[in-house]
Amino acid sequence: MVKEIERVGLPIVHMCNIVPVSKTVGANRIVPTISIPYPLGDPATSKEDQWKLRYHRVKVAVEALATDIKEQTVFRV
Repeated sequence: MVKEIERVGLPIVHMCNIVPVSKTVGANRIVPTISIPYPLGDPATSKEDQWKLRYHRVKVAVEALATDIKEQTVFRV
């Protein structure tokens, strides 16, 4: 699905916790997440820490959308 959306000209970020799978399916902009059940959070932490973690990951994803790339790129978080 990611490749099809980009094929029509819309940049997209694939946020996932298993980066090799994203690479295999052809995602171009990849932002790693935390885990399968909690991709953007960790219920073992405080609500404040979860908010910071989510804010940071989403910020990286938005910046990835604005980044011009030529090949598959995994963005550091």
